Amino acid sequence: MISRNTLTQFVAGLQGHSDHRAVKVALECWFHDVRKAHWFTPADVKAQFRMASILDNERVVFNIKDNSYRLVVAINYRRQTVFVKWLGTHRAYDKIDARTVAYDRS
Repeated sequence: MISRNTLTQFVAGLQGHSDHRAVKVALECWFHDVRKAHWFTPADVKAQFRMASILDNERVVFNIKDNSYRLVVAINYRRQTVFVKWLGTHRAYDKIDARTVAYDRS
């Protein structure tokens, strides 16, 4: 289970940006793949998304749109739930601590 709302809001914020359409498509593909996934361990994630970075037993970083954007999630494998913790450009990702970052709703 994953909420689409955070992804939709991020894409809406890119309206008028040259990456808007490509990021929208990339996030939609990622969302549909994740919604169908049944992951029980970080290795399961890595088997499906070879380029994902496993940070620990919960946090995973996905490359979006050819690594131009990064998506940090927390996964509860027992409940089969994915929580978006952060989404932004690769440049902005370099300024955060992906192990502790939390989504800012403001």
